[in-house]
Amino acid sequence: MFNLRLFALCILSGLLSLIPLTTHANPTTWQALQEGGLVILMRHSLAPGIGDPSGFVLETCETQRNLSSEGRAHAVAAGQALRERGVAIDGVYSSQWCRALETAELMAVGPVTPAPWLNSFFRGRGDQVAITQAARERMEAWQGPGNMLLVTHQVNITALTGGGVSSGEMVVVRPQEEGFTVVGRLSVPSR
Repeated sequence: MFNLRLFALCILSGLLSLIPLTTHANPTTWQALQEGGLVILMRHSLAPGIGDPSGFVLETCETQRNLSSEGRAHAVAAGQALRERGVAIDGVYSSQWCRALETAELMAVGPVTPAPWLNSFFRGRGDQVAITQAARERMEAWQGPGNMLLVTHQVNITALTGGGVSSGEMVVVRPQEEGFTVVGRLSVPSR
């Protein structure tokens, strides 16, 4: 059976490969990622608006705020940037929200595992303390050898790192025995 979504992704990937890739990160961050053992916290790519509509249903993407065409192109470009830099991704986990899952899938850096411990708690949709603690425990336990990619939401990343993050931006952290340190940030501009 013909898969239109897969066909569109292939066309988009081909077109993106013709455009020079530009990323914003210092070389130390890229080198650390190439060495492995880090966690990449990524806010899903661009999904215009704030929060979700009042009729939000987790299992129904049509009831959610979803990626724009620019957001989908950004997700493809972000995955391409990681592959071109030789960044090994050994685990990909995503919030169950459609915009996060689609971001992770379009990046195409590995099989995506939906993870409730990355779900948004914006406007009381989830238990902030429990979700943040579960994510923190997973991050602290990561040992590699490659890196772990976590696609989630702005509120989750702010709760974990204490700082804000733009759509599609990635915060790279190094797990430690108790906690983690921020190594740097990655930003892949939309094309």
